[in-house]
Amino acid sequence: MALGKDYVQQQCSIARALEVVGERWTLLVVRDAFYGVRRYSDFLSHLGAPRAVLAARLQALVDVGVLDRRRYQDAPPRDEYVLTDRGLALWPVLRALGAWGRDELPGTTPMRHFHHIVCGTELATSGECPACGVPVPPADVEMRPGAGLDPDPADPVARALLRPRRLLVPLDPEATP
Repeated sequence: MALGKDYVQQQCSIARALEVVGERWTLLVVRDAFYGVRRYSDFLSHLGAPRAVLAARLQALVDVGVLDRRRYQDAPPRDEYVLTDRGLALWPVLRALGAWGRDELPGTTPMRHFHHIVCGTELATSGECPACGVPVPPADVEMRPGAGLDPDPADPVARALLRPRRLLVPLDPEATP
């Protein structure tokens, strides 16, 4: 029996959320948007998703209000994708999923560490700052490379993400450190 494409028979908020973010590439697109990736070509180079799949995922995320498409160049027309408030609300989900993967899957070495910009303290799994005792919004988070990252990645986005950087700040893979 073929697996359906939706969860219409399920009366559950988790099933409804999976309608939006449950496809394999979708949360990785959202993750990269938090990392500052905004342009189609940068998503493509970093994720390695097939072009048609990436285009469909970006459009679907725009359609449900997780991403906003903004024109940054008219000739030729080019757009960038920016998280909306609805997209920003996925930050705790990504934090929790990343922590679960790190803590529960054997052999997983931390790829990234997330620190509170205000005091420099590494965030707890919950996304709170242990030193300040407050939940930290993504705009106040600095991402630092962890021991699990490839020190010499092939794609320019991954190379740019080897440097500490504030979340949500537009990524320029061509910028030199």
